[in-house]
Amino acid sequence: MAHDRAGQPARPEDLEDLSHLVTAFYSRVPDPSNPAQQVVFGTSGHRGSSLDGAFNEAHILAITQAIADYRASQHITGQLFLGRDTHALSEPAWTTALEVLAANGVTVAIDSRGGYTPTPAVSHAILRFNSSGAMAQADGIVVTPSHNPPRDGGFKYNAPHGGPADSTATDAIAARANELLFNGLEGVQRVTLAQALDTAVEQYDYLDIYIDDLPNVLNLDAIRGAGISIGADPLGGASVHYWGEIGERHDLDLTVVNPAVDATFRFMTLDTDGQIRMDCSSPNAMASLIAAKNAYDISTGNDADADRHGIVTPDGGLMNPNHYLAVAIDYLIANRIGWDALSKVGKTVVTSSMVDRVVSVLGRGLYEVPVGFKWFVPGLFNGSLAFGGEESAGASFLRMDGGVWSTDKDGIVLALLASEIAAVTGQSPSSRYAELEKRYGSPAYARIDAPATRDQKAVLAKLSSDQVKATELAGEKITTILSHAPGNGAAIGGIKVMTENAWFAARPSGTEDKYKIYAESFKGPDHLTQVQDAAKELVTEALAAGE
Repeated sequence: MAHDRAGQPARPEDLEDLSHLVTAFYSRVPDPSNPAQQVVFGTSGHRGSSLDGAFNEAHILAITQAIADYRASQHITGQLFLGRDTHALSEPAWTTALEVLAANGVTVAIDSRGGYTPTPAVSHAILRFNSSGAMAQADGIVVTPSHNPPRDGGFKYNAPHGGPADSTATDAIAARANELLFNGLEGVQRVTLAQALDTAVEQYDYLDIYIDDLPNVLNLDAIRGAGISIGADPLGGASVHYWGEIGERHDLDLTVVNPAVDATFRFMTLDTDGQIRMDCSSPNAMASLIAAKNAYDISTGNDADADRHGIVTPDGGLMNPNHYLAVAIDYLIANRIGWDALSKVGKTVVTSSMVDRVVSVLGRGLYEVPVGFKWFVPGLFNGSLAFGGEESAGASFLRMDGGVWSTDKDGIVLALLASEIAAVTGQSPSSRYAELEKRYGSPAYARIDAPATRDQKAVLAKLSSDQVKATELAGEKITTILSHAPGNGAAIGGIKVMTENAWFAARPSGTEDKYKIYAESFKGPDHLTQVQDAAKELVTEALAAGE
C-alpha cells in the first residue's frame, strides 16, 4: 500500500540530519560478528547506512584494502578510476578510499574539475585507458548507493573490463574485508589525504572526454536537426553538470530542469513507501517531472549515479522501464547498421517477455541472464551482445560501429536515445510502444513482496526446478520451470515458472526478510493477479518441502 504522501514534496521532517549521518560514519564502529554490519556485495556493491553500522569508515578502510590486495593478486597495476555521486556519505568514503589506495601504491585518477562522476563515465574511462595500448590494466571504484535514500552510502568495484566485478571477485573482496574487520583493521595501510593528493593522484577530465565521445554512440545530429526539446532532471545526482554541457557542446535544445545539488535531496517528491529515493523509474519519485510532461518533447531523469534512466513523454507520462527497453531494442536493431547481425540482445529473467517477442521477430538471438548487470559485461565487452538491459531501468548498448561503449549501465545514453527515437521516427517512445502492443499483445506486469525468514530465503535461493510439483499456473499449463538462466546457465537465485501467456519469478531479497515475486500476463490485469496468488502458493509449498 502506498504511503499517504507518496508523490508529494518532501517536508523538513523527511530530511536526514547530515551532520549526524557523517558523524556516525566516522564515530560508529561496526560489529563484525553481526551479519547486518558485515561487508556484503549485492548486485551493485556494498550498501548501507552509517546510522545502522552498515556503512562506516571501518567498512571503507577494509573494502579498499581488500580491493588493493585483490588488484595485486590479479596483477592489475594500472591506474584506478575513482568516482563518487552526491550522497552525503560519498565524499567521506571517497576520501578514505583515496588514502588507502595511495598507501598501497595505487595511482588514482580523480576528476580534474573536482566534481561528481556518473557510473557510466567511470566505465567509459576504464575502457578507454585499457584500449589505449598501455601495458598495465586499469580498473575503478564508484562511491554510490545509486537511487537509495539519502541516509545510505554505497561502494562498488569495476574490473578492467569496465563493468561491475563478477561474483568471484566480489566474494574474494568481501571475504578479505570482513577478515580485516574481525582483526580490528590490522593490515590496512593508510596515508593522509594531503600525502595521497601529492603522491598518488592523476587528474582526469571525465566530463569532457565522455561528452565529446557521445556522437559515436548516438545520432545527435538527428536530435539537433529535428529540434527535439529535452528537459533533463539529474534528480540532484552526479549527472548534474553533464546535462548542461551536453546541450551546449552539441547544440541541443536541452534544459536542465533542476540543477540543484543538496545531499538531503529536499527537492524530491516522496517515493511509494514515503521515503526520499532518487528512483527515476518510480512515478511517485518522478512526480514533478511528470506534472510538467508537456513542457518538452522528451523529459528524462537519472538516479544519483546516472546508471538508470526515466523517460517521460507528453502523450504517455513516465514510461514503464520494460516498455522503454522493448522500444529501444526495436529501434536500435533497425537503425544501427554497423552492428554485427549475429550479436544478441541481453535481458534479465525478470524483464518483460515483450522483449522476447520483439527480439524473435527481429531475428536476433536472446541472451537471458540472472538479475544483475554484471552478467552482460562479457558480451558488451566483446561485441557479442548489442544491448543489455534490466527491468529496473538500467541498460547499455554498443557504439555505432559495433565497438564497446560502456560495460556498466548508462542512464545518460539511454535517456538521450529517447530523443533520437523521436527525431528519427517522428513518434514518441510511448507511441512506439503502443504500436508494439498492437503487434505482440499487451502484457500486465508487476512486482510484489512476500515475507520470508532468513532460512526460507536460503531455501528459495537454492530451489531446483524439480522441487516445483505444480503442473498448472493460473489456469494454464506450465511449460518451463527455470532455476538457471537459459542464456549463460547461471543460477538465478530462485525460480521462474512459465506458461504460454504468463510467467512469474521468485527470488529472495538481499537485504530484507522477504522475497520478491515478479509476474507478467499477456491475458490482462485480472489474470496477472491470479498468477501472483498462484505464485505465492506455489512458492510457499516449495519452501515447506525444502525446509
